[in-house]
Amino acid sequence: MPELPDVEGFRNVLQSCAQGRVIRRVDVRDTGVLHGVSAPRLRDALEGRRITRAERQGKWLLAHTGGPTLALHFGMTGRLLCAHPDDAADPHDRVLFTVARDRQLRYRDQRKLQGLWLAENHSDVARLLRNQGPDALTVDREEFETALASHRGRVKAVLIDQSVLAGLGNLLADEILWRAGLRPTTPANALTEPERRRLYTQMRRTLRPAVTAGRVPPHPTWLTGHRDTPNPHCPRCHTPLRRSRVGGRTTVWCPTCQGEEKSNGDGN
Repeated sequence: MPELPDVEGFRNVLQSCAQGRVIRRVDVRDTGVLHGVSAPRLRDALEGRRITRAERQGKWLLAHTGGPTLALHFGMTGRLLCAHPDDAADPHDRVLFTVARDRQLRYRDQRKLQGLWLAENHSDVARLLRNQGPDALTVDREEFETALASHRGRVKAVLIDQSVLAGLGNLLADEILWRAGLRPTTPANALTEPERRRLYTQMRRTLRPAVTAGRVPPHPTWLTGHRDTPNPHCPRCHTPLRRSRVGGRTTVWCPTCQGEEKSNGDGN
């Protein structure tokens, strides 16, 4: 599932492939990824417009034109690619944006759980993103700690709640909590101030290399590099990793490095 580093990578694709260029043609191959806008309206609004700026907010990518803004959300399987217009389209290429004789942006998505929106103005953009919390890459420590302290839910569920903090997903949350030595089921509002600060520090230290890589990298020294192996062990202490469900998501953690927690009443 694309998370903040992936979408930052898609922002770089948008910027390098199309920023400063005029959208010559919009080809909607599957209207199932359009939300609140028809294919003719999308074409009318964007063809002939110049992409002036690429912006990421949480897991959203915004293509500004100086008029309407194209908003993209990648759901579980979405991607943004730069291709040659003559290249054969993939079966999952849903919308194509030709921006030059040799450049074409392609929104590719297998499961179509999210897709594309058209925001007519800044107010529409604000309404589209109104339920988002602060961006995980830019949030300051005080705002981060305040958000955690005000939520009673399990810390893993709070971290991936986009209304609390925008951009983190399953892999990042597990990685950050493992680095911080905190069990995913610990109530967020039960964390001590040192624990909240440690969590913020590890979030920053995890995001920086992940953004550079354009993904949550499966390095051998990262939890992510071991979670899907046949017999996963902690890369720090070599204890067998455990799996559970938190916030409806499969959660991987180390019972040794993350074993201590404040009681949350469920015995986990």
